[in-house]
Amino acid sequence: MGAIGGYYGGRLAHAGLEVHFLSHSDYAYVVEHGLRVDSCDGDFYLPHINAYHSSVDMPKTDVIIVGLKSVNNHLLPELIGPIIKEDTVVVLIQNGIGLEADLQAAFPKLHIVAGLAFICSSKTEPGHVCHQCYGSINLGNYSCPQERLSQLLDDFRLAGIQAAEVPYEEARWKKAVWNMPFNGMTVALNTSTDRLLANPATRQLIYDQMMEVVGAANALGVSTVTSEFADQMMQMTDEMVPYSPSMKLDYDFHRPMEIYYLYTRPIEEARKVGFDMPKLAMLEALLKFKNN
Repeated sequence: MGAIGGYYGGRLAHAGLEVHFLSHSDYAYVVEHGLRVDSCDGDFYLPHINAYHSSVDMPKTDVIIVGLKSVNNHLLPELIGPIIKEDTVVVLIQNGIGLEADLQAAFPKLHIVAGLAFICSSKTEPGHVCHQCYGSINLGNYSCPQERLSQLLDDFRLAGIQAAEVPYEEARWKKAVWNMPFNGMTVALNTSTDRLLANPATRQLIYDQMMEVVGAANALGVSTVTSEFADQMMQMTDEMVPYSPSMKLDYDFHRPMEIYYLYTRPIEEARKVGFDMPKLAMLEALLKFKNN
């Protein structure tokens, strides 16, 4: 259970829904002390949560929310396999391109939804999630019956989470417009989002990288990802608190970085249709160097 699972799962549990948490590093702590969420939308504390150290001990579930880092996606079959029912829906709240296709190949009958979280949160210590700002989630339907997706949206909204359905491809590429520049650049230059935008040179580079993502999406037929959306992302980041994205935190704490789905895969997909992303390809190379 990380910052994403802790926040969204915590919100759902706080609203009275039955939620089961898979927790590894802080399992013993949350069993004894529960889960605390300090949130800009109102703090809350769950003194008792359904926590498990292994998925083999968990009940079969209607919905699985995956907040796992994509560098560990090779573990997904053993993690979610024991709790899948015939009609289970899996929501992948992960960053990158190609995630759903790879999971569907492993579980052909699975109902899959892309979860695009717009949130600044971190797990600061065991059983403690700090939610700084935002918190909405967009859901892109990859292979899920519409009525199940509608129920999922209702559950998020019941928990006070702003949730909306968006076209799948559009959702994934729109998230990449922000993720690909800011995640990698904060690592490459050892800085935060506000400092990148405060400097004219790096501000222009960030925007150029955003436009490479827009161009790639358009080349792949996703015409709804536009320069106007990139402008909105720049404005949103100007207004948000100084922030270290998830990749920067992974780098700072000497954890593997999510380079494949965040950079390598989208760059490969764009190249298949004849579109190159040179600035982001250079950033990918820098990140691979730093990841060793």
